[in-house]
Amino acid sequence: MSDLQSKPGIVVKGITFLGIIVVAAALILFESPSGRTAALLAVLVWAACRFYYFLFYVLERYVDPSLRYAGIIALIRAILAKRCK
Repeated sequence: MSDLQSKPGIVVKGITFLGIIVVAAALILFESPSGRTAALLAVLVWAACRFYYFLFYVLERYVDPSLRYAGIIALIRAILAKRCK
């Protein structure tokens, strides 16, 4: 599979992910409508975003500049390949 390079395609992909997030959060809150559930969802989203930033920016910039990868699976493969050497 090749990298997505179309700017409109990238925007559509981002909007699709946002839609998935909103629908999933709404369904969870519909299933269990409470302030506690909403707060836990907010913390989950915040932590997931920070983890994503860590994986795709911090590791490459501050830990190992040779760690360039296209996704989490590629990252795992790169780490395992370095350990096996």
